[in-house]
Order: sequence, then C-alpha cells, then structure tokens
Amino acid sequence: MTTFPEFIQQNEDRDGVRFSWNVWPSSRLEATRMVVPVASLFTPLKERPDLPPIQYEPLLCSRATCRAVLNPLCQVDYRAKLWACNFCYQRNQFPPTYAGISEVNQPAELLPQFSTIEYVVQEMLGLSKPTAAQANRGPQQPQVPPSNRFLQPVQKIDMNLTDLLGELQRDPWPVTQGKRPLRSLGVALSIAVGLLECTFPNTGARIMTFIGGPATQGPGMVVGDELKTPIRSWHDIEKDNAKFMKKATKHYEALANRAAANGHIIDIYACALDQTGLAEMKCCTNYTGGYMVMADSFNTSLFKQTFQRVFTKDVQGAFKMAFAGTLEIKTSREIKISGAIGPCISLNAKGPCVSENEIGTGGTCQWKICGLDPNTTLAIYFEVVNQHNAPIPQGGRGAIQYVTQYQHSSGQRRIRVTTIARNWADAQTQIQNIAASFDQEASAILMARLAVYRAESEEGPDVLRWLDRQLIRLCQKFGDYHKDDPNSFRFSETFSLYPQFMFHLRRSPFLQVFNNSPDESSYYRHHFMRQDLTQSLIMIQPILYAYSFNGPPEPVLLDSSSILPDRILLMDTFFQILIYHGETVAQWRKAGYQDMPEYENFRHLLQAPVDDAQEILHSRFPMPRYIDTEHGGSQARFLLSKVNPSQTHNNMYAWGQESGAPILTDDVSLQVFMDHLKKLAVSSAA
Repeated sequence: MTTFPEFIQQNEDRDGVRFSWNVWPSSRLEATRMVVPVASLFTPLKERPDLPPIQYEPLLCSRATCRAVLNPLCQVDYRAKLWACNFCYQRNQFPPTYAGISEVNQPAELLPQFSTIEYVVQEMLGLSKPTAAQANRGPQQPQVPPSNRFLQPVQKIDMNLTDLLGELQRDPWPVTQGKRPLRSLGVALSIAVGLLECTFPNTGARIMTFIGGPATQGPGMVVGDELKTPIRSWHDIEKDNAKFMKKATKHYEALANRAAANGHIIDIYACALDQTGLAEMKCCTNYTGGYMVMADSFNTSLFKQTFQRVFTKDVQGAFKMAFAGTLEIKTSREIKISGAIGPCISLNAKGPCVSENEIGTGGTCQWKICGLDPNTTLAIYFEVVNQHNAPIPQGGRGAIQYVTQYQHSSGQRRIRVTTIARNWADAQTQIQNIAASFDQEASAILMARLAVYRAESEEGPDVLRWLDRQLIRLCQKFGDYHKDDPNSFRFSETFSLYPQFMFHLRRSPFLQVFNNSPDESSYYRHHFMRQDLTQSLIMIQPILYAYSFNGPPEPVLLDSSSILPDRILLMDTFFQILIYHGETVAQWRKAGYQDMPEYENFRHLLQAPVDDAQEILHSRFPMPRYIDTEHGGSQARFLLSKVNPSQTHNNMYAWGQESGAPILTDDVSLQVFMDHLKKLAVSSAA
C-alpha cells in the first residue's frame, strides 16, 4: 500500500499535477470549511522521456457539451465496441480503426500508466480554406501570393541578417547633460505586434524586446527625459504620484491583449542599473507566457548565459519551447472550475463546469497560453458544488481532465491529455482521511499564488491579514488542542511545515515591497507565478546547506543558529546563489591555508560548495546571481535578511544563546510567530 507522500510524488512525476487535497470533501459546505480550496498545480509540458507522442488523433465523446477525450477511467465494452464517457456517461461507438481492440490488446489511451498521453494532430489536406482561384470556376491562373516584404525565413536572408547585426552600433545621437536618452519603446513594440498580427495571425511567434533603459517619449513612456525627476517608486504609487503609470500600463495592456489573441509571445530582457518600466510592462510577459529577464548590463556573463538558455534543446534537437497553446479543463458533475492563476488569458468559454465564484482568471474552462516551456505551471482552483443533502456513494471518485493543445517547436500541432481522479469522502465521518491527504507543499504554493495575485490589486497589509486569517482558521480546523491552552496545540505531520511556509512567505519579496523597486517586485512576482512547485518553494523558503569538517554537506535550518564560525553555508534563493564563509573559515582563507599542502582537506572544503553552486547555476533559468561572501562582508546581508532571526540583538545575551549569529532586526522570529498562532488558534474568543 503506497503512502500519501509516495502517491503524491508518483502523480507529479507521471502527470505533472499536485493537488492541495488528495481526498476531496463531498459537499460544498464541507469544502469551504477546509480553508484551503481544492486546487491543483499543473505543469502542462512536464518532461516525460518515456512518453512518445502517438501519431493519431484523440477520440472524443460525441456529446456536444462534453467532448472529453477517451482515457483510462472510461468504461469499455470490448465486445460491443462501445465506451462510456466518465464525465457525462454518454455511450460512444468506437470508430472502425479501433476494430482490433480487446482486453488483451488495448490502445495506449486506455492503459493506466498513460493517464497523460500526447497526440500529434495530422494536418489533413482539404481542411485549409480554399484560395480564391479554387473557389471560382473556369480556367483561371492561380494567384501567386505577394512575397512577404517584412518577414522572411532565416535561410533566405542569413547573410543579410548577419551583416545587419554586424553593422549595429550604439545610437550616436548626443544626449544632453542632465537628460535621459529618448526611447520610443511603446511605439517600437506596437510596430512589432502589428507586423506579426498582419503576417502571421494565430501562428506561434515571439517578440524579443531588449531594453537598455525606460521609455521616455511617445505612448508607453514611464518617465520624462529630465534626470532630475526620478522614475516612480512604491512610495509614489501609494501616494498616487506616478503620473505616467496608468496611461503606460493601459498602452502595454492593449498590446499584450492583441499579441495574446494571436498566440504571439512577448519577451522582455531589461538590462540597466536603474528601473526600466517592468512594472508597467509586466502584462506583456504575464499575458503571453513570455520570459522576463532583469540584469545590470547586456555585457555581463549573467545575462549572456541566461539568454543562451532561452534556446536550449531537448534530446531530439528541438527547442524547449512551445507556442500558441490552449488549456481546456473538463470536470465531473460534482466539481466546477473557479479559475486559473499563471501566464495565461481567458478564452471566455462558458460551459457546464464553470463556477460562478471566480478565483484569478475565471468564468471560463479554456485559457490561452501563448508561450510554454517544460517548467510553465498554472494554479487551477476548483469549487465542490455537490449539495450537503445529496451524498456521493461510498467509493465514488471525482475526475478532472486537462487538455493542452500547442504548436511544438518543430511546427507540429500536438495535444497532451492528462486525466486524473481522486476519492470523495464525507468530511463529517472521514475527516482524518481527508486530513491525511493534505499536500502542504502544494497548498502553500497555491495559497501563495492567491496572495500574490491579490497583492497586485490590494493593499499589502490587507493581503497579510487575509493570509494570517486563513492560517488561523486552518489551525483551528485541523489542530489538536484544549480550548485556551496554547501549550496543548499539536499539528499532525501532514500540516507541520505549512505555518513555516506562511512565515517565510510573509517576509518574502512577493508580499513585502520594502527595499524593492516596483520593477523588482514585478520581476520576482512574474517568476513566482510561472515556476513549478520545487522552484516556487525555494523562492518562498530558501534552501541552506552547511559544509564543515564534522561530516558531509547537510541541509540545515534557515535560521540564524545555523551561522557558525567554522562552517561554510550555501544558500539557494532561486534568484541568488550565495556562499557564506564563517568567521574562522574566513580567517583561515585569508591566511592562505588552502594553498599549503598539509591543509589540502581545507582546500577541498572550500571547493565543495563552489562545485555544488556551479551545478545549480548550469541548470536554472534565469541564471541566478552568484555571491561569494564571508562573516562581516557587505553582501552577508543577503543571508542575514533571509534566515529566521531566532537570535537578535535583543536576546543575544540570554542564557543558553552562545551559538549562532545575532541578527540586528526587530522582525519576529518563527518561534514568536508560532506562539502567537497557537494562542489565537486555541482562543475561545476566535
């Protein structure tokens, strides 16, 4: 019998799906009392080397309002060659091509291990629209299409393109002292969107925008050309003092919607020491599934290596990017779709499985995802609609089907279908069963995405209060405690890490804008809204590894008590990889012990975190910033700002506090946070 953690991992590896609950409450009322909604993190193009695409079309349910794809959950009558749809129960006839199927000779789409399956859509002749010459009768000369004046295949213009790139030089126009260079970014982007709109509508395409500074003139300008007027800050936005912001945002939103409607991707590569206007332009990447990269200069190796990674290829030699995707979701009758949060836009497809309660991009069962890669992950939120007085039979299962259509980088149209099912349980009699199925990692990310989505339109303190309320309610529902006795509070293992994730989320740059510019906040939020579960968890709660002479490298608590003089720490925050040398280690390094033959083990100790850091640097997109620092170094602040301040300047002289480094902060520690949480959860006044 597999345990729930094993079941969760198997499902993620096979289907790219993680649910907040893996046993679902069987009524609407009970589902709302669970605090965390029934929701899933779905990675449409999760890499599966053992999943070769099938060279035929999917078989669809014949009911016009359903059109679900044949899957392993369907009941099949092999003798009568019929299959019953597991969503609407419609009985369907198999086409003649399936004549040879039997219990021992099943097609791939009915095998349980292929709950995720990929089809290649065959482009058939005669399905394309006829040309005018075909439509008119009579012996007419077929019209030769006019050559495309603006966009040409690379092989035709390879030499010209190379020459053009070689001739590119910096704008020689002199910039007056005290002025910014004039940039018409909004117009340039508008021309690019318009060109693709006219020449390649509804075909996969990317617009790559390289920005060396903010737009200073024309539509989409974010700051004037006078250097004495700085670009807007969070303080200006809160005081409604950012005079270009609303107009610029509106301009870029209109362009993003036009690009997304045609399936075109907009990437933004912004390299400058000051802000470039990402806060206004974020919709261009967020609506179209494009990449957003922020660096100090186009000349840095950080940017160059990140840009090269855009063009990485898989084992077949195809680019790891997909275009013009659509995601459609079908559900059992007892559950409806509230919405999605991620790099997508709504296709406004109403249907019987669409909920009236919207979360994120809702009111639809279909979304357009113009740009996809193997890590692109959407958060999908559901609502249980089954009434309290209509019990689901014992052993009943709810099913969800994700149908992703996309253009492969080879030009093929493909359809990937993932069908999953989970058991229903009566929350009044089987609450332990539901609680044991809780996926605290997925739930933390799903609630975090919801919080970040709300933070875009609501005040920061309001979002934090909402997050705190949800956490307190979850503790009250699933904690074991005696009323008004905080010391009696116990959380089961399946919930124990969840409060810790919420503590670090509250301190993260996704919800705290202090010390970050609007551009930086937009950049961090953009990546959080599209990455898979593992990377998102690293963003919320960075990973800390310790290297010392006491044993092999080991993961340690993200806590100030882990900062010891004889240790080297490696911290991965997703955006940064930091190596921190403790006080003693730093002194040995300064003394040059690593260069002496008798201290070779010290040289190996110094090298170990560097090798591990290189491994992470080579695999991640965008490439993280690499920081090498030591005790007392100016960049040690990046580590000190992330660790839990269990020791501060206020309690550093308390009894038993010899180990670890005190943090100069007034922030509450995780222990204080947990004590308050327990107090509020057990309070009879709550």
